[in-house]
Amino acid sequence: MYLGVDAGGTKTALCLVDDRGEVRGRARAGSGYYLDAAGAASRQEGAEHPGVAAVAAVLAHGLAAVCADAGASPADVTAAVVGLAAHGEVSDDVPALDAMPRAVLGHERYRVVNDVVVGWAGSLGGADGINLVAGTGSNSYGSWRGAGARCGGWGELFGDEGSGYWIALRGLQAFSHMSDGRLPRGPLHAAVRSHLGLDDGDGDFAVLDTVLVRWRGDRGRVAALSRVVGAAAASGDAVASAILGDAGRELAAHAHAVRRLVGAHDDDVVPVSTSGSVAGVPLVRAALSEALAGSGLAYELRPPLMLPEAGAAVLASRLAGPGLPGSGLPGSGLDAAAVERLAQAMPA
Repeated sequence: MYLGVDAGGTKTALCLVDDRGEVRGRARAGSGYYLDAAGAASRQEGAEHPGVAAVAAVLAHGLAAVCADAGASPADVTAAVVGLAAHGEVSDDVPALDAMPRAVLGHERYRVVNDVVVGWAGSLGGADGINLVAGTGSNSYGSWRGAGARCGGWGELFGDEGSGYWIALRGLQAFSHMSDGRLPRGPLHAAVRSHLGLDDGDGDFAVLDTVLVRWRGDRGRVAALSRVVGAAAASGDAVASAILGDAGRELAAHAHAVRRLVGAHDDDVVPVSTSGSVAGVPLVRAALSEALAGSGLAYELRPPLMLPEAGAAVLASRLAGPGLPGSGLPGSGLDAAAVERLAQAMPA
């Protein structure tokens, strides 16, 4: 059986899949984002990040649960792929992260990759193409004829273009401009005030108290304001609509960059799939589609096939065969019928 793991910021999802693409077991566990672990701020230089041990415990809990669901043991796992949030982004942590599953599985038949890779594998069934991720943050990964490349994933401070957080920041900027007269007030202004619970006695500067003091700039709570921008756009706010359009064009820029990095020719028809809540917003998707179509390059925009953990299982099935671009994984693995069966069982 093949173990697929998607260890992201919110949860860790696991599945066990057999050679026919039948799902034998599924489980969920806690966050797999090791950089968020308690004690990270007090880490000593040269010491292992405290999040490595925390995520190892999450993985152990999830593995026990998925094996119990399948009536199996870790020894029954033919191969595993663990998609781990932030893997490869801090070079000093890579050796510890790569070694982490060994103690949990009791063997070395596994690979650890960044979670954007398993997102791509799930979105496109492990086939050539590009996956654009736009949820709270944004990221992208693609493969083409043996080459693999990533674009984005730089975080909210100076990246994550086209993401929910990015849309929310643009929305708050527009709110401030509407408040002080740099922009005419549209539906977005009232929508932000309503969402934040400001009453008639609160000035617009009360937004600062809510976002910076009470929320402490919490990434998820800020990103949720992207839905307010979407609602304002649906109410006819031109500024909000422009923000969503810009988000779609930013995602198209990711696709163009990955396409160049993997060496696809201009006339190659490159499949593009999307995942994440923002990518499905109609105005964002329309702008993305228009930008891809108007680029002079050949793309085919597709819906995502299966969940990321299922994609990880597809990659795990390839550990015995010939090569996964950019991740050190081989190739071969589940046949087309098995991949289709898995996609039907674990749709995105």
